[in-house]
Amino acid sequence: MNNLRALAAEVLYQVVDQGQSLNQVLPIAASKVNPKEKALLQQLCYGVLRYLPSLEHYCRELLAKPLKGKQRVFQFLLYVGIYQLQHMRIPPHAAVAETVNALQALNAPGLKGLVNAVLRNFQRRQDELEQAAEQNEVCKYNHPGWFIKLIKSAYPKQWQQILAANQQQAPMWLRVNQQHHTTQQYLDKLNGASISARLVDGFTDAILLDSACDVFSLPGFADGACSVQDGAAQMAARLLDPQEGERILDACAAPGGKTCHILELANKLDVIALDCDQSRLNRVQENLDRIGLSATLQCADASTPDTWWDKQLFDKILLDVPCSATGVIRRHPDIKWLRRAADIEQLATLQASILETNWSLLKPGGTLIYATCSVLPQENSDQVKEFLAKHQDAVHQPLHDNDTLAQPGWQFLPELNDGFYYAKITKKL
Repeated sequence: MNNLRALAAEVLYQVVDQGQSLNQVLPIAASKVNPKEKALLQQLCYGVLRYLPSLEHYCRELLAKPLKGKQRVFQFLLYVGIYQLQHMRIPPHAAVAETVNALQALNAPGLKGLVNAVLRNFQRRQDELEQAAEQNEVCKYNHPGWFIKLIKSAYPKQWQQILAANQQQAPMWLRVNQQHHTTQQYLDKLNGASISARLVDGFTDAILLDSACDVFSLPGFADGACSVQDGAAQMAARLLDPQEGERILDACAAPGGKTCHILELANKLDVIALDCDQSRLNRVQENLDRIGLSATLQCADASTPDTWWDKQLFDKILLDVPCSATGVIRRHPDIKWLRRAADIEQLATLQASILETNWSLLKPGGTLIYATCSVLPQENSDQVKEFLAKHQDAVHQPLHDNDTLAQPGWQFLPELNDGFYYAKITKKL
């Protein structure tokens, strides 16, 4: 089966109904289509996941009864069809025809009449259906109700802005390897290659592209001159401020962007890159190899140092803990549907455990950067506040004027950059 829309429906079924990660199932589907069609396949899958509640709402109105059981994949095919009609520039007649034709690949030609009727009916009733969806908060903002509630509570003045940002396609950022070029020098190289881009205030090593491009069209990419990494993610290594000769732990290191950035910023570092997933650790090695850097990679669990630690204390630790990933929803829209409200408390418990155990690995006078790609206070400022209250040898180091003991850390919200959180803690001598 290599029908594009049929594949999209299968991917969406696997993600939403079976709880699989889009990062795992989409590449498998993409391998079955013409390379020129991969971008469209991705757009369909990402788009449906972004607008899933409103698409479900339309189908509830347009179907006498929902498609269940073995017919669920056809329900997702309807979402693919409606998404095209509502959000894409594909001519409506082509969107309908191609979606109906997908049923042949899904071995359900008998449903062609139903799918055609539903899509035509959506066209006729689009304005009415969209207005009705606007009256339902989950459909209006296309996020789970539990998440909307948490964001409203945490950001009473910014919650709508955060939800709107999550619905946008994320821009492409580059991190310039300062061992090769200054950021300005590399921007000049991009301009010379007719790649439109700009610097962004506050992001020392970063360049923001005006539109995404193939990484191998970037000057010197294969030789490590730059890497793809969000601007806010690049703050981790800068805040850690590695210095020559230091022993540094990058816990939960995969896929290795922060590990590489640390090594780009200082020479003669002893860096341990730790991750509990060997396949993801392999990606760290691939990134190191491309740039020409070296670190000690260990496949182990950061929460159980007794299984891997050599009893030598670290000068600095980057603790990029497992989190809800609610700051990178625009890059991974399946997060909205794979996460559950109960996950947040479980993650917060795990984060506290990892923070506690890794604190003992830090030298007196050393620095720990606590990091997440979450926008939820339960995983961020609340976590750090509780840790500081329990540890008299922990010293809060403000990262900006509003970084206080009452509200510690630096929260980046999704806008040009992704949503990341950082807190800097030093250990008393």
